[in-house]
Amino acid sequence: MNVTDDKTIVKEYFNSTGFDRWRRIYGDGEVNKVQLDIRTGHQQTVETVLSWLKADNNLAGLSICDAGCGTGSLSIPLAEAGAKVYASDISEKMVGEAKEKASQILANAENPTFAVQDLETISGSYHTVICLDVLIHYPQHKADEMISHLCSSAQSRIILSFAPKTFALSLLKKIGSFFPGASKATRAYLHREADVVKILAKNGFSVQRQSMTRTRFYFSRLLEATRQ
Repeated sequence: MNVTDDKTIVKEYFNSTGFDRWRRIYGDGEVNKVQLDIRTGHQQTVETVLSWLKADNNLAGLSICDAGCGTGSLSIPLAEAGAKVYASDISEKMVGEAKEKASQILANAENPTFAVQDLETISGSYHTVICLDVLIHYPQHKADEMISHLCSSAQSRIILSFAPKTFALSLLKKIGSFFPGASKATRAYLHREADVVKILAKNGFSVQRQSMTRTRFYFSRLLEATRQ
């Protein structure tokens, strides 16, 4: 399966059965134990990012690109805090859900600005570019291209999360491949932290803060890097 096929599958998945599944996970409705665990892990990653940005005391007015915004779990609180947010996702249904949530929570209908886009077509220049839990859909050689592209839009800072490629997680992923099901409709790619750091450095960024979110079924390494 080539990279184009991967992207097509991801887009179709998140516009169909995947949308219903992940809308429940990112929401607050009833879910099964595995989905609840993933919801908890993802929210912990979002809360870590928010705590980093708020600790800098300059969030109001900051321009932020949320690449792969999903249903707006990060974009909406960023806009609430006063940031100027540009949010995009490959899934039209995800963007529609995010817009609906934003309209119910936020007074300013123009912030965040939402768009249906994949990572390749994101353009513009932003103080901070954030991409959470998206790189899992990209193999390593494509991740290099995508991270570099996101770096080109970041004036000062980029924040990424990815599933780290460790022996334990690689083994867990291998075991999981023997139990196919509807919840595994897309490929999941793990990435070595050293490789991600190397790509960031190649683009002029150095890691300043890092964190690891680990639950039973959710594993995400979070890196904040700034221009050197």
